[in-house]
Amino acid sequence: MSAVITLHPGRDKSLRRHHPWIFASAVSEVKGKARSGDTVDVLDSEGQWLARGAYSPDSQIRVRVWTFDQSQVIDNGFFIQAIEQARMVRQPVIEQSQCNGYRLVAGESDNLPGITIDVYGDVIVCQLLSAGAEKHRKKIVWALSKCFADATIVERSDVAVREKEGLQQLTQILHGESPEPVVIRENGINIKVDVLQGHKTGFYLDQRDNRLAVAQYCKDKDVLNCFSYTGTFSLYALVHGAKHVTNLDVSDVALRTAEENLALNNIDAQRCTQINADVFEKLREYRDQQRQFDVIVLDPPKFVDSKASLNRASRGYKDINMLALQLLKPNGILCTFSCSGLMSADLFQKIVADAALDAKRQVRILQKLTQAKDHPILASYPEGFYLKGLICHVS
Repeated sequence: MSAVITLHPGRDKSLRRHHPWIFASAVSEVKGKARSGDTVDVLDSEGQWLARGAYSPDSQIRVRVWTFDQSQVIDNGFFIQAIEQARMVRQPVIEQSQCNGYRLVAGESDNLPGITIDVYGDVIVCQLLSAGAEKHRKKIVWALSKCFADATIVERSDVAVREKEGLQQLTQILHGESPEPVVIRENGINIKVDVLQGHKTGFYLDQRDNRLAVAQYCKDKDVLNCFSYTGTFSLYALVHGAKHVTNLDVSDVALRTAEENLALNNIDAQRCTQINADVFEKLREYRDQQRQFDVIVLDPPKFVDSKASLNRASRGYKDINMLALQLLKPNGILCTFSCSGLMSADLFQKIVADAALDAKRQVRILQKLTQAKDHPILASYPEGFYLKGLICHVS
């Protein structure tokens, strides 16, 4: 018999709109024994059944909802059904992009809260970030092994957010043999991915559509790719006719992989310069040298970890965009991104506008970009929208 969570009066509104989070402050009473990750039923203050979810006593998000269907049991079949549904949603994306690397499960947006699953060819990488995901680890792995019979399954739960759920960080092989770095293909381009040590689950799949969009502005251009990681914006730019690209990153390992990616795509290495440097410092150096570029890509890591850090992060975004704008030639193109979920699209646009004023440049937004189509946003869960991008003409 599952434990029962009763909410305070008036705290059921978001749940009735099928938002999948219940915060600790909304919980009035816990009846029965509820351990971390256990499945609990959620009732309103009048005793009406609302949802079934995973209990997390260590998190401010006290319950993450698995289902709003009272007849639904959280068993092996539940996870197979959710994974197959997620794969069906993504099938058109896989075919359109001719890709074998894609996000299979995007957490709450696929009704699997706290679970991220990415596919890289014959290797599946999952992040189990919530108490409920941890509790059902064996069911999730079993379901994946049934849906992808020949795949190796890797866990990359080496993420600090697990600690908020009272969980340790983990990296391990869950099924199959330890994988070598894999090569995926998207939009006709080969990309090396290190699934055991690379960023996130090994790669930034969410920028696939944006890499292609940015590449359309790079023919015969001199491009600066900031926070380049393994250089995939550069690969797209070079394949689409860029004259030269400079990759700028603080990781030697990432820059070496960028060189390998050039070779994988038979691109002349002389067309791409790899520079290990702090981006902020290097942009100031370029400004002092009066160095200019035709196109600049800014794809920084997440600057905003909490609401308390939003002001500091906003200053960082403004600073780096102002520096980039100062380095662009007249009629240049700025491609700028924020992957911080707490940074709204309106605020990000305002920051870029303020940076343009300080840089004494005029900016026109040509395109607004977002996460790739295999990172869908559940309508009742707006927090699923996190990646924002602008392609700007600068004069």
